[in-house]
Amino acid sequence: MSDSPFLIRLAESDDDEFILDLVPRFISFPLPNGRTRTDCLKGIEADLVHHLDDQPSNSYIFVAEKNEDGEAVGFLQLQKTKDFFTHRDNCHIANIAVAEKYEGVGVGKFLLEYAYSWAKEHHCQFVTLAVFPGNEKARDLYVAHGFDTDLMRLAKPVR
Repeated sequence: MSDSPFLIRLAESDDDEFILDLVPRFISFPLPNGRTRTDCLKGIEADLVHHLDDQPSNSYIFVAEKNEDGEAVGFLQLQKTKDFFTHRDNCHIANIAVAEKYEGVGVGKFLLEYAYSWAKEHHCQFVTLAVFPGNEKARDLYVAHGFDTDLMRLAKPVR
């Protein structure tokens, strides 16, 4: 990753606005039945604010920036979790987002590669993530980088 035009660092308090401004990127596609944009936005934002403010253990937020000028281009939130079946450590990608103007230039790939190297360094068994079915761009990126279906979560709205 040393030849990359991007570098990655731990998020700092002055990154909060950049990170929170990317929250709408998490719902810019068709949502599943029963999910509203408002609920999703509020939930994602509240969870990110909690992790940014409280910095719980086993949760790490990183910012990717351009090498040439330090402009933030995306962020990644990793959580160290335990595998349900083996109880070994896993690295869960809780959030990953790229600023719209940098979409398609390799930032997402860079962030995924960083997550994988972090997981390897921390002796994790798997790198996991969850993605909405309608987020086809993200799903295609994940599959292209070796992610495959592990478990499927199904939901039915209660009305």
